[in-house]
Amino acid sequence: MQKRINKFLLTGLPGCGKTTVIMHLADMLKTKKISGFYTQEIRDAGQRTGFSLHTFGGEKSVLSSINFKNDPRVGRYRVDIEGFEQAVLPELTINNKEADLYLIDEIGKMECFSSKFIKIIKQILDSSIPLVATVALKGFGFIAQVKERKDIELIAVTVENRNLLPARILRQLGI
Repeated sequence: MQKRINKFLLTGLPGCGKTTVIMHLADMLKTKKISGFYTQEIRDAGQRTGFSLHTFGGEKSVLSSINFKNDPRVGRYRVDIEGFEQAVLPELTINNKEADLYLIDEIGKMECFSSKFIKIIKQILDSSIPLVATVALKGFGFIAQVKERKDIELIAVTVENRNLLPARILRQLGI
């Protein structure tokens, strides 16, 4: 009997609705113990100036900003790796056996500056705990490796399917 896949990676163009799917899943699973995080744009005078990070455990931090200095760069944004790790790593610790599901937005270039994040994502992928994560459409290294795994389902998110995906994923998970 083939093992049921319980790891889903959502990919697609920016703005297609990957985070929307994560947020709908979180809303649908309010009675479950969710571990993970989501990101949101930070806007100033109508211009995107960075990204904030929010864990499902209640931690908040700034992931990246055009105003940071000396941090690694992705496009015009500088990434606060130390702040990211402080907020996210306790939330994702695999010893957190209480988690019913991991929701992670996202496995992308900014997050992959953290070798500790990569290590913990590998542990989550190797665990029995279900995972739904967004992953960059383009990327090499760990981003490409995670999408090539045989034990995941890679789902292309589009504006047309994003509202249907949460219910489909929950059916497949049996939650």
